[in-house]
Amino acid sequence: MDIIGMLGLIASLVLLIYLTMKGINIIIAAILSSVVVAVTGGLNLETAITENYMEGFTGYFASWFLVFLLGAIFGKIMQETKSAESIAQWIKNTFGAKRAVFAVVAAAAIMTYGGVSLFVVGFAVYPIAVSLFRTADLPHRFIPAALVFGSVSFTMTSPGSPEIQNIIPTEFFGTTPTAGGIIGVLIGLSIMVSGGLWLGRMVRKASADGETFMLPSEAAAGKNETASAVEARTEENLDPEAQALPNIIVSVLPLVLVIVLLNILGQFMNPTTALLIALTLGIFLACTMMYKFLIEFWGSLAAGTQNALVALANTCAVVGFGSVAAQVSAFDSLVDGLVNMPGPPLLSLAVGVTLICGLTGSASGGLGIALPILAPLYMAQGLNPGEMHRVAALASGGMDSLPHNGYVVTTIRAICGESHKRAYKPVFILSVLIPLAAMFLAVIVYSIF
Repeated sequence: MDIIGMLGLIASLVLLIYLTMKGINIIIAAILSSVVVAVTGGLNLETAITENYMEGFTGYFASWFLVFLLGAIFGKIMQETKSAESIAQWIKNTFGAKRAVFAVVAAAAIMTYGGVSLFVVGFAVYPIAVSLFRTADLPHRFIPAALVFGSVSFTMTSPGSPEIQNIIPTEFFGTTPTAGGIIGVLIGLSIMVSGGLWLGRMVRKASADGETFMLPSEAAAGKNETASAVEARTEENLDPEAQALPNIIVSVLPLVLVIVLLNILGQFMNPTTALLIALTLGIFLACTMMYKFLIEFWGSLAAGTQNALVALANTCAVVGFGSVAAQVSAFDSLVDGLVNMPGPPLLSLAVGVTLICGLTGSASGGLGIALPILAPLYMAQGLNPGEMHRVAALASGGMDSLPHNGYVVTTIRAICGESHKRAYKPVFILSVLIPLAAMFLAVIVYSIF
């Protein structure tokens, strides 16, 4: 084994995590980390950056641009028409402050499973979460965990989800978004229930230890919004006289349409094409039914496009880094070790995917790197494609949520104004440990049945 190359691979990952947590732009961090892994792995630096990195970057961009674009526009339309706020407000009024944690998780989960962009969900639900947590006097530092848990755990890896993490495996295993059957559904439910119980327990313990609601001091300086601005925006969203909101049924219908169309059309055509059609019609339905709330249609399209480009570029950056890492001999040794590790083949597939997703800090980016390499190897072994699809999707939602994950960083810092020191521990438990446990459980159950 290439010891220097392996150490360089580890060092490049540490550097990527460190730079990201320091607030360095992920594209710059990924390029610098690519330089480290190229030099230590004995690669030609020019070739590594101008060819390997850029091929990974542009290849992923070309494959998934339309999905990111329509998903971001759909999310922006749902935000601009106040549909997202209507859903969050309805959940708040239905469950009340006594079930604040559940209400926040439910609001994020419903919108994410309906195809709304993660970042739109975070910004839309956060003001509601502040109100609920303030009323219930619960520690603010758990809001990022509730948002992340509702957005990126069971919702993006369960059968039928329109999230890209559930669509990418269809391209490599020839499956549909519902792949994995009833076992996949039960595993998703197990993540939802166990994570919900664990989150509630952590919040209750913190409250019993004397923690109360208080906006973080970080929100007062160095962020996009000050604490007073957050409070003002929160009160505006909560005051029924401050703004009219669309009816809850009308708000939910575009989400339902996206889910239903994806899972019906996905049985008869390429699932990616089915998702594009579902999102397009979801956008059309939202604009048609809530046109009076959509003040600036073309502005919303422009903003959604900008959001898509930023999110996609960030993901492409880590895919490019992974593409460089895949060229070093240490990476080949790692893949060989995984494929030949003892135990059921699904286990090595799961471990391989989750390690690469952890390496890149991105579920979709990790899948984009791992599956072109691993899928042909395991398909050749005659494994059930549906089982491989579901295990790969679950694996992508494990170690991807390490501290350098883009959505984790955005949620903790930009949306909630918190710090990793205060807020990341519950995020780690809910978005790393519990999904990893569910992944191993899925491997065991699929291997037995």
